Amino acid sequence: MTSLPARPTTPLPPLAHPDVIGRLTLEQKASLVSGADFWHTQGVPDAGIPSVMVTDGPHGLRKQGEQSDAVGLGGSNPATCFPPAVALASSWDPDAVRRVGAAIADEARAEQIAVVLGPGINIKRSPLCGRNFEYASEDPFVAGVFGAAMVEGIQSRGVGSSLKHFAANNQETDRLRVSADVDERTLREIYLPAFEHVVTTQQPTTVMCSYNKINGTYSSQNPWLLTDLLRGEWGFEGLVVSDWGAVSDPVAAVAAGLDLEMPPSGGQAVIVDAVRDGRLDEAVLDVAADRLLTLLDRTGDALAAQDPALDDEAYARHHDLAREVALGSAVLLENDGTLPLDPSGAGRIGVVGAFASEPRYQGAGSSQVVPTRLDDALTAIRAVAGEDRVDFAPGFRLDGTVDEALADEAVAVARDADAVVAFLGLPGVAESEGYDRTTMSLPDDQLALLEKLVGVNDKVVVVLSNGSAVTVTEWRDGTAAILEGWLLGQAGGSATADLLFGVASPSGRLTETIPHHLEDTPSYLNFPGGDGHVLYGEGLHVGYRYYDTLHVPVAYPFGYGLTYTTFEYGEPSATPAADRGPNSWDVHVTVTNTGDRAGSEVVQVYVHDVAARVPRPAHELRGFRKVSLEPGASADVLVPLDARAFAFWSLRDHRWEVEAGEFVIEVGASSHDVRGRVTVTSDGDGAARHLDATSTIGEWLTDPVGAQVLGAALAAAGEAGGMLAVASDPGADAGWAEMVRQMPIGKVVSFTDAVTRDQVDQLVAAYEAASAAR
Repeated sequence: MTSLPARPTTPLPPLAHPDVIGRLTLEQKASLVSGADFWHTQGVPDAGIPSVMVTDGPHGLRKQGEQSDAVGLGGSNPATCFPPAVALASSWDPDAVRRVGAAIADEARAEQIAVVLGPGINIKRSPLCGRNFEYASEDPFVAGVFGAAMVEGIQSRGVGSSLKHFAANNQETDRLRVSADVDERTLREIYLPAFEHVVTTQQPTTVMCSYNKINGTYSSQNPWLLTDLLRGEWGFEGLVVSDWGAVSDPVAAVAAGLDLEMPPSGGQAVIVDAVRDGRLDEAVLDVAADRLLTLLDRTGDALAAQDPALDDEAYARHHDLAREVALGSAVLLENDGTLPLDPSGAGRIGVVGAFASEPRYQGAGSSQVVPTRLDDALTAIRAVAGEDRVDFAPGFRLDGTVDEALADEAVAVARDADAVVAFLGLPGVAESEGYDRTTMSLPDDQLALLEKLVGVNDKVVVVLSNGSAVTVTEWRDGTAAILEGWLLGQAGGSATADLLFGVASPSGRLTETIPHHLEDTPSYLNFPGGDGHVLYGEGLHVGYRYYDTLHVPVAYPFGYGLTYTTFEYGEPSATPAADRGPNSWDVHVTVTNTGDRAGSEVVQVYVHDVAARVPRPAHELRGFRKVSLEPGASADVLVPLDARAFAFWSLRDHRWEVEAGEFVIEVGASSHDVRGRVTVTSDGDGAARHLDATSTIGEWLTDPVGAQVLGAALAAAGEAGGMLAVASDPGADAGWAEMVRQMPIGKVVSFTDAVTRDQVDQLVAAYEAASAAR
């Protein structure tokens, strides 16, 4: 587990506004680190410091008017509801994400919002997490690219963003106090990289700390997390804000690096007292208050512009954008050729399922948007196929109440149809912020209905509406096609119709593995924990890292998705990219659309370490690119890889390390569908290693300096080298030599008289001298 200092070890930065801070009283400075109310920061009018408004908005604004509380979810101003992260990230299209971010920011400017509280980029550790619909992926690379694109889009319009929830926030059960007990390497390789990427590439205006503890310490008062890592190591320059209600100890929070508590909880007086009695350094408070002023600087121009309210034409453009990105987000899981449906055919289409007319288009909780308009799929299907050609039956109730009459009506519609489109999924109450799911199955009444539908019609197309993965193994074989629609936002209904009738080809790909059973998931035995703790016992092996390393069969692998055309890959190649630094490569592959329809392919690049000294997953996604091609067209796809693509977090040296040796670069269409491989050789990162008496003889022999020093000592010792010589003697018994290689060099003195402690100390001293001379 990560060892946490009692206070930050990173020095305090100089103030950006020393004149303003110098004029404030202690009470005024303390007021700036606590909100004025649920949505507003505190201002100091006498000092010219305004109060500004922040609001929820990962996929659309939730600006409340007169009502300001956590539960007024339906009382916010209308705004465009774009597809939530579960769908938008499935587009694998950073440009689309940037455009959505910019559109949300334009609506924020018109509403005089300083900071949009998003995006969320926590890792999907378990498919049961009730808030997975707000998050991008089980993979940190995908989550980081998604988050960076969203932040870039939002901040391109002068509006602030809030990257959340930092960190290791991967469940809703006991979310306000649970301790995520996770080892250092797993934190560094799985749960922190997405945040690191966004911070280091985009400098988000704010980072929002999470509710939970990490290894026993609340994120809101975690000095290693909020200061030493975020600011000292990653160079974050913005403001750290609490999740709403995440602060337990306002003084400890400010001391650790939290700059703004939201909403206020009476911490101002406590902070003033702490400064006066010496428990809190006033200089620390000065820096926190100063960061609020920096936030005002970064968002001031957008607010000062006083953008007028958006007109109907602007909202129509945003609705069109919502439809466009929804088209690119749905994932086609199965298709026997039934899709696309013929828009001008004579056959009858039966539409079944309450979600067709009452769409489930977003998740529940703080991100819930009141949409400017709402497309339903039934209306859109009738608009394409013709009113008289489409029959509809809801089939089930959204509240889960079993209604046999509705089911019988749906079966009758299916019996008379040439093709059936069944809209199934999870009702809103099944997944939400605030609690986790308990099952991956569709509701029993929907499964019973589907069984009856496939019993009377062999052309049943299932369209799913859900915010996190559901199991399909028990029912998919009876279907003709499955379109995983996730939650597609306010224009999802019309986008779904376009995909069903081939106006556009599906181009989404899975950003999370769909297992056969809940019990197959790597976190199953530990999620969601108990007694205030959850053990991240699966370590690095989250999602496909687990399934692919252990060869666990899955329903659909990470990165998977079908479309209405086919793609052929050429032989990949990799060339050194020295201009980006050592251990950087450019991966090239030619992709050709070999079908008769236009379509998009997501080219995915994975890296496998052939002979790592530490356990590593079978392969890890390190790059991707989405390309759109007309029939017969080809494209040379370039995916750049930097040194981090080959690195692991060393527990020995507490840093990222690239080993010398061979790496296999895999290029393909999913984590299972590898179309080509190329092997590259790394010289390693060349960083100095530190050897001492606790280092093994094998480690001495594989270290360039260590091998030189040890070799010289053995040459001088001759036959007296004894056990040490065995480790490097090619003629020695292999088992005996390997046992010696795994022995710490300082322990040799316990097993032979030929080596003394003084000689070991001399070896270490010689190594240190030789290392210093390099």
